[in-house]
Amino acid sequence: MSSKTITIVYWVLTILLVLFSLMDAFGGLTHQAAGVKGVTHLGYPVYLLDINGVAKIIGAICLIQTRYRAIKEWAYAGFIISLICATWSHTVVGDPVINIIMPIVFLILFLLSYFLWKSYLKLKSIN
Repeated sequence: MSSKTITIVYWVLTILLVLFSLMDAFGGLTHQAAGVKGVTHLGYPVYLLDINGVAKIIGAICLIQTRYRAIKEWAYAGFIISLICATWSHTVVGDPVINIIMPIVFLILFLLSYFLWKSYLKLKSIN
């Protein structure tokens, strides 16, 4: 992949993931019916929507910023841990396969964004 392609794919994917995270955070913070039903189905308290909503907004801001690499690393770690926990939770309660696969798909997308970011940084340091 060329450096231009890596840069474009990294930023497009990351911005899409950030937008998704912000929409999900908004849905959680406003206690949309689907979110409330989802967390109660998994056995979690409804206030978890508030905690996750705030964390996703902070994480999204951290992914977009370009100055502090350690903060970005922690944001990626937070999203990845959250998605692993979501996959595990859906598996434990016996949800349908689609409910288990969706967090895995987003996990893969966040990992792809992370590795593209690392490639982007290497290319940036070479130039």
